[in-house]
Amino acid sequence: MTSTGQDSTITRQRRSRHNPQSPLQDSSVISKRSVKKGAVPRSSPNLAEVKKKGKMKKLSQATEEDLIVGLQGLDLNPESKAQIGTGLVFDEQLNDFHCLWDDSFPEGPERLHAIKEQLIQEGLLDRCVSFQARFAEKEELMLVHSLEYIDLMETTQYMNEGELRVLADTYDSVYLHPNSYTCACLASGSVLRLVDAVLGAEIRNGMAVIRPPGHHAQHSLMDGYCMFNHVAVAARYAQKKHHIQRVLIVDWDVHHGQGTQFTFDQDPSVLYFSIHRYEQGRFWPHLKASNWSTTGFGQGQGYTINVPWNQVGMRDADYIAAFLHILLPVAFEFQPQLVLVAAGFDALQGDPKGEMAATPAGFAQLTHLLMGLAGGKLILSLEGGYNLRSLAEGVSASLHTLLGDPCPMLESPGAPCPSAQTSLSCTLEALEPFWEVLVRSAETVDEDNMEEENMEENEEEGPWEPVLPILTWPVLQDRTGLVYDQRMMTHCNLWDNHHPETPQRILRIMCHLEELGLAGRCLILPVRPATKTELLTCHSAEYVERLRATEKMKTRDLHREGANFDSIYICPSTFFCAQLATGAVCCLVEAVLSGEVLNGIAVVRPPGHHAEQDAACGFCFFNSVAVAARHAQAISRRALRILIVDWDIHHGNGTQHIFENDPSVLYVSLHRYDHGTFFPMGNEGASSQIGRAAGAGFTVNVAWNGPRMGDADYLAAWHRLVLPIAYEFNPELVLVSAGFDAARGDPLGGCQVSPEGYAHLTHLLMGLANGRIILILEGGYNLTSISESMAACAHSLLGDPLPLLTLSRPPQSAALASISETIQVHQKYWRSLRVMKVEEKEGSYKSKSITKKVPQPANSGSAKGMTAPEGKVLEESKRKATVALSVEESTSSQTKSEIAKVALTQDQSSDTAIGGATTYQATSEETVGATTKDRVTSKAAVGEDTLDQTTAKEAKGEAKPIQNLLASCAENKTPSGSPVQVATAKLPSNQLMGNLKTLEVGPEAQKTSEAQTAEEVSLLGEAAGGHDMDNSKLTQGSEDLTDMDQAIYYAVTPLSWCPHLVAVCPTPVAGLDINQPCEDCGTLEENWVCLSCYQVYCSRYVNAHMVQHHEASGHPLVLSYTDLSAWCYPCQAYVHHQALLDVKNIIHQYKFGENMPRPQ
Repeated sequence: MTSTGQDSTITRQRRSRHNPQSPLQDSSVISKRSVKKGAVPRSSPNLAEVKKKGKMKKLSQATEEDLIVGLQGLDLNPESKAQIGTGLVFDEQLNDFHCLWDDSFPEGPERLHAIKEQLIQEGLLDRCVSFQARFAEKEELMLVHSLEYIDLMETTQYMNEGELRVLADTYDSVYLHPNSYTCACLASGSVLRLVDAVLGAEIRNGMAVIRPPGHHAQHSLMDGYCMFNHVAVAARYAQKKHHIQRVLIVDWDVHHGQGTQFTFDQDPSVLYFSIHRYEQGRFWPHLKASNWSTTGFGQGQGYTINVPWNQVGMRDADYIAAFLHILLPVAFEFQPQLVLVAAGFDALQGDPKGEMAATPAGFAQLTHLLMGLAGGKLILSLEGGYNLRSLAEGVSASLHTLLGDPCPMLESPGAPCPSAQTSLSCTLEALEPFWEVLVRSAETVDEDNMEEENMEENEEEGPWEPVLPILTWPVLQDRTGLVYDQRMMTHCNLWDNHHPETPQRILRIMCHLEELGLAGRCLILPVRPATKTELLTCHSAEYVERLRATEKMKTRDLHREGANFDSIYICPSTFFCAQLATGAVCCLVEAVLSGEVLNGIAVVRPPGHHAEQDAACGFCFFNSVAVAARHAQAISRRALRILIVDWDIHHGNGTQHIFENDPSVLYVSLHRYDHGTFFPMGNEGASSQIGRAAGAGFTVNVAWNGPRMGDADYLAAWHRLVLPIAYEFNPELVLVSAGFDAARGDPLGGCQVSPEGYAHLTHLLMGLANGRIILILEGGYNLTSISESMAACAHSLLGDPLPLLTLSRPPQSAALASISETIQVHQKYWRSLRVMKVEEKEGSYKSKSITKKVPQPANSGSAKGMTAPEGKVLEESKRKATVALSVEESTSSQTKSEIAKVALTQDQSSDTAIGGATTYQATSEETVGATTKDRVTSKAAVGEDTLDQTTAKEAKGEAKPIQNLLASCAENKTPSGSPVQVATAKLPSNQLMGNLKTLEVGPEAQKTSEAQTAEEVSLLGEAAGGHDMDNSKLTQGSEDLTDMDQAIYYAVTPLSWCPHLVAVCPTPVAGLDINQPCEDCGTLEENWVCLSCYQVYCSRYVNAHMVQHHEASGHPLVLSYTDLSAWCYPCQAYVHHQALLDVKNIIHQYKFGENMPRPQ
């Protein structure tokens, strides 16, 4: 679904999902030889079909003419108006501020000094288009920030050090300098300058090397080293000045960019994606809103994407998996017109804040993947990064990629770790209701086998200590090599002038490449026939000599010899042409591996991928791609890892058979299978064909079971299957069997892949193997389609901006079924495929809540990046009263339960207000078309902060007293699903106790798990299936507060609706017996009744038989006989709805002898 940013409904609804079921055909009754390639399966031709032959020729001509008219409207020649170059803003003025009272503060001028040295060393400054930083005007900053806040920041220019320090201490992890305001304005203006340049077609893309960073800054609040939110201002600026409708913001800084998220979380015109360290809320900024369960609110629901890392040491494979499985699919559906990146490099190995293990090469890969979006309109804005060497190399690697240099190979790619797989699965589950492209079949894994394999793999790998390699970037005179020889046209069909494999195929392609000026930009390489030694690496000597003998055969004998093979014609020049085609590809391999060119195109015929070791098949004689792979290994003198991607619409049976025992060659084919009835027939192309012996798992077949597969289907296969496996395999050379008979308009394929689609498939493969990729022509029989498609691929190989790819529909159900089938088969062999849909069962989702001790006045610079210690949840502090409200994690797409946590302390103190701004600043977060949301954030020091922030309806830029804030909680009636954050202020404990008496907590919510230890953090869970706070913490009187610093209270607001209410059945005629024991263990303690079958079982805190009943039956809703609370297992939340009142009333009558009181 393409988003327009104009949705009027609260929740985006998917279009109905189609499930076309192709009728199964019995392939056993169809002989493999009875159907020729390109023919429809039939018993014998009849007279009517013969008469139609001439009409079919005219029809195909008409179809081709229509296709030509349609393609004329496409912009397949970016050179006509292409942006040239990469913009760079690097201004020494941005170093004119530092921390006056702490020389060791991590955010300092030395960061930009290190970057500059690296860019000069690698010659990158001279290769970029340089732009001066400009000053952002107040009107531009006001697109995101309040005027009062901007004016306050402006006054810092005139403050002395003492005043600056006092003001800085009112915020979290910031410092102020007399030049901070000027530099922050220059930093924001730098990004705006690049926005103008990119959208004005001055440059293709750009990077702003700036400081201070910006993504933590909120509407009226400094936070985490940030004063103004540069990417947020840039997004609004692009929308206002350049009329951009859809902006994608990608935040790969190791810290969550809460400021950016809060700015856009109700806005469907901005898609925000953040991948960050979270550790269940223990890592700064300690926000529940940073977790995967937060997806946006109102019209913006589904447009906030959080991928939280819950452990340190995350590697390139984890980040790439997040992009492939989540970001890219959603982005292609969202169709952004501009991509902005909050490019922090504190996730690099060696960074003291992030403690991650990503590499500069990994960030080059991420940059490359993003360059396929928005027509290449991509801007990176520097955020964090505090290891100077890692930072400099990370910036350099990303800038190399923006300039079009090939991505370095990953040193140790592997697959996403189990923790990353869990995070990705949870994020996918939360987002699936909003994005059609994320719909996936329920995929299961043999968990026992997977666990054993994981243990073995982990033992083999051991602890991985990545070392940042010294990256090398090839300097190439020519980027793309091209092989073609007109002599290959002499291979022709002597008996049928209308045979689809016509000599005109390669001529039309070359003419089109020349017309577009693409051939002239390539290095034309001389070709030669393949040697006998080269051919014998894949074919038998007897077969080679048999083909050689055809050169001297008479016409009648040639016809007879061709009939001995499947779908083959032979002429006297066939052997030479096949030998020449194969030799040409070998020449191109030599040029790529020697560094003469980076990549290449082989416009050759006859095709090759059907050719077997000792047999011609399907228009193919010598298997050019297979011989090229073996030739590459021969000249490398080792088993070079080679990826062969076969996107021809027909299965490459010959290539599969040649390498099916070889783990050094990964063969991936996407083809029409049609349950074994599509050429080359039989089950060779089935997903169950995985290779043999040592090659098991290295043959991957995506078998389409029907026609009309298009761009969306192939991209889904790329994102979910092809690229995850390819990155895990980490090839050193990529060969593509580039048949274009899946292209729109092809008479044999019946599919709908566009030239733009092929361009994007090519670009995505170019991130592999250090960019060494060769496209080798196979099939494709519409002359216009193959010419346009090959030209689109050539543009990609030459580094031109990718064309916009508009997906007219989501992936077909049949396509998703084929992809899922292949994933199921190969999960055993590839760990990267084990990211799957989360099963909705008890225990899948748990809400963790962490109470931090209130910060001491200390150096704020050390707070950001610190992890909150587990265990000591209630610590000695300044004893400020803290109200922390957090959103309970829920999979419901309509609403979310709100869980209120109130932490009380005896003594209170307030901090001095500076310039009218109180210590705990209230900020007003406003979005286009959204309601005002004010967030109140307390300062933090030495890594300590409260977990959440508080939303309340407050005046813009003004801090509201906590007394009024509590009162407004009842008056404002915050809608379910809105974010609830943190407030800290002065309030007597007895007043808080009085307010708490109005909150209702069910008895079931007052239980605690016996397994919970003193080392664990506090958990907010469900009733019948989770862990909750100890009952003692909920029932303590105020007199107990003398013995402890804090007491914690909880209030649960149930969902007002859930999608599983339809499962509630009428109560039995015989009624209900609340004294009925558990049907499994007979206990009378704490029983629940299932609202579908009305069986009674005990809670998890007894013997967990109700949980087991839910898992066995799938019945979603249960009701407590203790307190009449209803729990939904799939939603992981309490529910209170009209549909439950009748059964609740029956139990209430039984317990109390009267009806339940009804609300007036």
